[in-house]
Amino acid sequence: MDMTISLEQALTLRSKGALMVDARSPEEYAEATIPGAVNVPILNNAERAEIGTLYKREGKLIARRRGVEIVAPKIPVLVERVAEMRASETSLAVVFCWRGGLRSRAMAQFLDLAGIPARQMAGGHKRFRQHVLRFFSEAEWGRMIVLRGLTGVGKTRILNNLAAIGHEVIDLEGLASHRGSAFGNLDLPAQPTQKMFEALLWDRLQRIPPTSHVLVEGESRWIGRLQLPVRVYQAMQQETCIWLNASLATRVNNLLEDYSALTEAKERFVEPIQALKERLGAQAVEELLSYLDRGAWDDLVRELMTRYYDPLYRHKQPKECIEVNVESLGAGLDAVLDAVTQVLAPVSER
Repeated sequence: MDMTISLEQALTLRSKGALMVDARSPEEYAEATIPGAVNVPILNNAERAEIGTLYKREGKLIARRRGVEIVAPKIPVLVERVAEMRASETSLAVVFCWRGGLRSRAMAQFLDLAGIPARQMAGGHKRFRQHVLRFFSEAEWGRMIVLRGLTGVGKTRILNNLAAIGHEVIDLEGLASHRGSAFGNLDLPAQPTQKMFEALLWDRLQRIPPTSHVLVEGESRWIGRLQLPVRVYQAMQQETCIWLNASLATRVNNLLEDYSALTEAKERFVEPIQALKERLGAQAVEELLSYLDRGAWDDLVRELMTRYYDPLYRHKQPKECIEVNVESLGAGLDAVLDAVTQVLAPVSER
């Protein structure tokens, strides 16, 4: 039986609960994979390097035989790992490697021989990557309604609450593992690679049909060291945005809550504050560091807002926007939902 299926078939099976198995090395997996895929490497990083060297120096046959020597003792463990991760005894495993070659073929055959239904994805991760790039250059998706506002106004908090009650939301900062500010990477995991970020964004955006809409937070083209695809960024500029307003006191409190876990690790703020010297000047930075040293968090956050963030972002308020007050979360959610209704309404009804 031919165990090979197309990328399109594989993605359909994925949406129905199939287990995606990435048979590449941990290093390849860490760079990027299909979102949700588990890594069951048939060769580890060192073994892959060894086989590659043998292939170049001594040819395909020698490399393949060495590969068999390395993999053969691992087969029971590989099979057991996949068996443990399946949702049920009947769950299908879809296996892929870099180009749909020997690694995924061998893994699929091992699984099939062990009684685990498996398929090999043709073209491997390389074809999936091409699919993602083509999506961002050609595909259509729903309207992107953007929440904007000054730092600390609670955009992410609003979005998370909207998602919790069933609204379609894409948390770009969550996908990028960065809050999109000078302190954006504090208390967060390392950012994914650009390829993985695009795969994660594809996974969310491809679920939003052109007839629907999705809520996102306003971002610049860059989120930390990651870049939004051009057409996604352009789509975010097209709709009338929703501008969130809150008092300085509320915004300070919001930020203190967001960074509360870091208040015992003051030293982690030193470098980001020092990096503001070029924009704010040495004296201002020294004052900020003195607040940090004394643990005067309210003063530190308030000064950062008024000296750095507000001057930097206040001019970015678009001329066409619907302003809403989000001083309290409950009233803010209702106001945002009313604004969404206004944005979606035909122009003649606004």
